[in-house]
Amino acid sequence: MTPDDVRVLESGPLPIEDRLRRVDCDVHHSLRSLEDLKPFLSRRWWDHLQSYGLRMPVPFSGSSPYPKATPALSRTDSWPPVGGPPGSDLDFMREQLLDRYDIQHGLLHLLYPCGMDQRNQAFGAALCRAINEWVVAAWTSQEPRLKAAISVPGEDAAAAVAEIEHWAGHPGFVQVAMATHSIEPLGRRRYWPIYEAAVGQSYPIGLHTSGYNGNAITPAGWPSFYVEEQHGVAISQQGVAISLVTEGVFARLPELRVVVVEAGFAWVPSVAWRLDRHWSRMRDEVPHLVRPPSEYIRENLWFTTQPMDEPERPRDLRHILDWIGWDRVLFASDYPHWDMDSPELGFRLRMTAEERRAIYGGNARAVYGLA
Repeated sequence: MTPDDVRVLESGPLPIEDRLRRVDCDVHHSLRSLEDLKPFLSRRWWDHLQSYGLRMPVPFSGSSPYPKATPALSRTDSWPPVGGPPGSDLDFMREQLLDRYDIQHGLLHLLYPCGMDQRNQAFGAALCRAINEWVVAAWTSQEPRLKAAISVPGEDAAAAVAEIEHWAGHPGFVQVAMATHSIEPLGRRRYWPIYEAAVGQSYPIGLHTSGYNGNAITPAGWPSFYVEEQHGVAISQQGVAISLVTEGVFARLPELRVVVVEAGFAWVPSVAWRLDRHWSRMRDEVPHLVRPPSEYIRENLWFTTQPMDEPERPRDLRHILDWIGWDRVLFASDYPHWDMDSPELGFRLRMTAEERRAIYGGNARAVYGLA
């Protein structure tokens, strides 16, 4: 380890003046059971759910093909004392996360159920509405520090636009959530009306790794081991970012803000360099890209810290952040999952006070329009 490495190692918890302004951009709440949605579904759709269940485009009906989901993806100490799965009890979330770490705002991401995954798209739209109404009733109206993402049935663009417009201006929502493992790459034009609606309502798009499209998460097929599946998550998000850039989403909508959640960020410079090199040789194929791809990445994409990239030499992490931009990275804990990063210890890098304030809160407040 060199003297430079020693100087960039974080020496301890954040100073108190910075701790009070944290924004956690990846907090997972959950249903106690599907019964929580019953008050928000019509009789028709509740009966449909009871009769046919949640039918996703995968050959599994009673379990997830993602092994991390067992059991409940979560820390052993995150099961609420009153019962229910991790993330289902607001008071316990306050105790373990919001109060303990002085979180000013926590951005909620619901992973299950997902309306965008449903084979029956009409049911998917009804499910998204029910989820959003439940989030307001049970979470954001009860705890002003929590902000949510609008769940949309992303495979039905018209229904997704209607859902965005329905909630536009509601104080409980600060972004639009789409599943990243979609039927087609998210840069395809079938999804553009959703992005246009998000821009029209000044919402960022939050792309948390999620969803099932019936295909393996890796380009090479179904993995044999969990370690392969876990690593493939970040690779799949690289594909999403590349699709958004090369299909021309940002060229058409320069105001669109997209936050890539739970995919790390150390891969960003190398992907951008490779894209720029290919673009310089084949730009006649993509005339809609009037600038190098790296410029769209730098201007339209943000990245959350969890899972935290930790190279052996801390100065390498600083070089990565210098390239991406210190205003492009947002802190995220991934609470209550077992691989969550502590808001006090997850980012072990010595930073200036300005850099620390930006990553732990300032960047998120700018992206999401938070006070």
